[in-house]
Amino acid sequence: MHLHWLKPLLGRPAPFVTVHLDASPAEVAGESGPVDRWRSVRRDLERDGAPQALLDELAERIAQPDGRRDSHGRALVADADGVVVDRVLLEAPATSSGSYGPVPALGPVVRASEESVRVLVVAVDRTGADLRWGDADDGEYRRQASETVEGGHDEVRKVRESGLERRGQTRAEDSWQRNAEAVAAALDVRVRDKRPDLVVLTGDVRMVPLVRDALGQQARELTVEVPGGGRGDGIHEAAFHARVTEVVGEHRARRRAAQVEGYREALGRGEGAVTGLDDVVEVLRRGQVDELIVDASVPEGGFAQRTLWVGPGVLQVATSRSDLASIGVLDGDAREMPAEVAVMRAVVGQDAGVTFVEDADVELVDGIGATLRWADESTPSESVPSQSDDQRRLRTVV
Repeated sequence: MHLHWLKPLLGRPAPFVTVHLDASPAEVAGESGPVDRWRSVRRDLERDGAPQALLDELAERIAQPDGRRDSHGRALVADADGVVVDRVLLEAPATSSGSYGPVPALGPVVRASEESVRVLVVAVDRTGADLRWGDADDGEYRRQASETVEGGHDEVRKVRESGLERRGQTRAEDSWQRNAEAVAAALDVRVRDKRPDLVVLTGDVRMVPLVRDALGQQARELTVEVPGGGRGDGIHEAAFHARVTEVVGEHRARRRAAQVEGYREALGRGEGAVTGLDDVVEVLRRGQVDELIVDASVPEGGFAQRTLWVGPGVLQVATSRSDLASIGVLDGDAREMPAEVAVMRAVVGQDAGVTFVEDADVELVDGIGATLRWADESTPSESVPSQSDDQRRLRTVV
């Protein structure tokens, strides 16, 4: 999961207001809805000293419907200049909450977030295709933009008139093939230039396999066939939408499993992965992290109970003030923050990803580990004594 949606927070001045809200609509008359739940959170924030003008802006945002009718959550983060992050979450929190302080309370929000999946839906018929772009980052596929690709060959109907029948069929099938190749060529270009995570191919049952077979390797590897969609009228949009959402969920599961397996293999080799907060901080500071692996089963345990020291730069992170000074951060620029926030800040700063796992799946000292983009002789290792001062980390992983 890439935390691109947190990038607007980088470099923003403190303090911050963070709201983690149950945004589910009221199911029956008289039941509390999002606005009522917000009022309770607001009272707590007022007691903590949050500015009234900022709370008013948050209230206006929350009062605007987000378009979801099912149970879900919403995360909002604001600084003195206004709301910076407003994100719909797949899961509603058990209790709505808010915090006002020097750093945003990102732990629960990040854990509740779903992995963003950039989806390209290709609906084909015998004359061309509609390409519909969308994002699935809150558990649902949502259409954002579309374009049309026309095949250019318009003899697409088979004729059935005595001696002309065979010739008409051949011409029609040739037109289908050429139109499929035109769609596939356009799709190859879009995949290369815009890099979707998933391509959903749907529509005419004769054209779908023709387009799939004409795709280049890069696009074909991303393509999944999903029945029920199309270009014309009569499509059951709700049913098709549900199928796409299911396919997106399966894609997330495969990607998560691949990250876990890559981490497990690298840890077993003793290279390409580290575990334990001290070693993770070391590789974060060096910009080596490809994917952060975090234990989701005990969110209040492990490294979440510790604090780290950070400087103005997003990769200036250390386990102590003295370690931060050793990399050139002046004492006046150093500040202490919860380890979970500091780690996520560094992850966003180097465009790394985050995968949450159950503790039984992999070995995670302190509930945290990482796979690496690169390593050298000074990189902490799980098979030899690490660079960390933490002597309990000197062990061999088998």
